Amino acid sequence: MTDRALTLLEVEALARAAHEGQTDKAGRPYAEHLAAVVEGVRLRGGTPEQQAAAWLHDAIEDHALTPAWLETAALPEGVKAMVLALTKIPGEPVEEYTARILATEGALLVKEADLAHNADPARLAVLDRPTRDRLSAKYTYVRSLLGLPTP
Repeated sequence: MTDRALTLLEVEALARAAHEGQTDKAGRPYAEHLAAVVEGVRLRGGTPEQQAAAWLHDAIEDHALTPAWLETAALPEGVKAMVLALTKIPGEPVEEYTARILATEGALLVKEADLAHNADPARLAVLDRPTRDRLSAKYTYVRSLLGLPTP
């Protein structure tokens, strides 16, 4: 084993492979969401570490990768911390989840990009009205807890 960290391209390939076959609520390949979040991070001035965390932000939550994998992965500790901060824990109050994001350096920018893509009107438009309304309210509340303005 080397001390070399995975490159951003290696993290992308790993994330795409881990989420292979998964789709979002609209039935689109899940990797499209990951790529959009990474691009949102990049456009917001995010670091390569934040971009790596964006590729992996849902991997543990969606059971695409395990916490044990993350612990031993050839990734900077900051990336691992962001991924863990961005991973929702079943039954965890959203207030605790958002507090963890705010307490973890770099995680807020990744979550901001994630929320921006999740709340994209074009993405929400393909969902039924009850789902669209529920998710819109959820994203607005999470943004308020994180101190982010409503778009």
